Amino acid sequence: MRTGDLCQLAADLALEHGSEAAEYARRAVITLEYEGEDERARFWFALSVLLDDIIAQRVNPDAPLVIH
Repeated sequence: MRTGDLCQLAADLALEHGSEAAEYARRAVITLEYEGEDERARFWFALSVLLDDIIAQRVNPDAPLVIH
């Protein structure tokens, strides 16, 4: 998945579910790690980071995302 697509997914989830989306993502990470699904857990972790930043308004999902 491209970075822009991941950011758009996070923005859509944040718009639809607010801070509950970030909590869901964190629970998914814990569950998937417990089940040994490391790759899927990493995806949800990255999504949770973006959700946290969008909800805290540190990232504007409508602007191009720059990763350094």
